[in-house]
Amino acid sequence: PCEVLTITNFEIRPQDRVKRYVVLTARVHPGETNSSWMMHGLLSFLVSSSPEAMALRDSVVFKIVPMLNPDGVVAGNYRCGLAGVDLNRRWRDPDPCLHPTI
Repeated sequence: PCEVLTITNFEIRPQDRVKRYVVLTARVHPGETNSSWMMHGLLSFLVSSSPEAMALRDSVVFKIVPMLNPDGVVAGNYRCGLAGVDLNRRWRDPDPCLHPTI
């Protein structure tokens, strides 16, 4: 399974304010190491005490998957997971056994 982070201001209840949802993912292709740096910077900003980050947390629920293809990353693959499949080509019809993170 993939880790999913939720970042928002949890003190604002859904019945008090309608919030938009934003889903962000990184490392669907293991070789895209620069996305780890981008995700690190994004996470650091979103949890910071800057006024902009606090305003975002007040109005948005962020669902974040920092590493969508951890098996492919650990195996050292460039584009594929352990099943030898490019997960970016499986969004429409993922197999629960072969593409569990999708």
